[in-house]
Amino acid sequence: MLLTIVALVATVVIWRKTHGEFLGIDFRGGSLLEVSFESGRPNEIIREKKIAEERRQEILKDLETQYGPVRQERFDDIGPTVGAQLKSKSIKAVVILLIVIVIYLAIVFRSMARVLSPWAMGIAAIAALLHDVIIPIGVFSILGAYYGVEISAVFVAAILTILGYSVSDTVVVFDRIRENVVRFGGKESFPELVHKSILQTLTRSINTSVTTLLALVAIFLFGGESVKYFALALIIGIVSGTYSSIFIASPIVVWWHGFRKKGI
Repeated sequence: MLLTIVALVATVVIWRKTHGEFLGIDFRGGSLLEVSFESGRPNEIIREKKIAEERRQEILKDLETQYGPVRQERFDDIGPTVGAQLKSKSIKAVVILLIVIVIYLAIVFRSMARVLSPWAMGIAAIAALLHDVIIPIGVFSILGAYYGVEISAVFVAAILTILGYSVSDTVVVFDRIRENVVRFGGKESFPELVHKSILQTLTRSINTSVTTLLALVAIFLFGGESVKYFALALIIGIVSGTYSSIFIASPIVVWWHGFRKKGI
């Protein structure tokens, strides 16, 4: 919870201070020119609000004069209207996904209605997912403001991937809770069943996360600049998603059950 608050505060402060200047051209609009050099010099990426054709040729000519033969690797030109639409659609995609997850979990776990509201599982999962999303956003806001890392459409893809991974991990825990409620519901209290379910799925969650993280760390270290920060976002999201299922989603379910049991 503390990490979530810190990440949220950092995001709000940085965005108010920078007005989202570290957003990529995908969202703000503009032009991006990436070139490589035969001399072995690292690739260079040039970003401007608008690079006209004459300006592009001028840049290529100047670079060739200074560093030798140069090759254009990529040239993207996105208008501000398209960028604004992409930003709006990205937010809508995340919101729609969260709503669908709540509805889906309410349907899947409706058999637990005798001990818990069908909506409890969905709300608890969303709380965990918000935690898993806010932390990467906070980290990348800091990286963008102080280290020049851009937030682009690739980051949105990473966030959606994190949501899918995290809810999958949470559903595994919830499904075991349902099985234990059916099997031992009359013999043990609900908090005890949740605790048992977490222990039963803990090894599986850790093993899955570790093997996934090993691959992502390899991509981050050796995969190149184009996928480096995509892998970093996934690393952060998977780490936070692994413990949020245990320390956020499950406690909320227990609290909800106790709240309902008291008849408040």
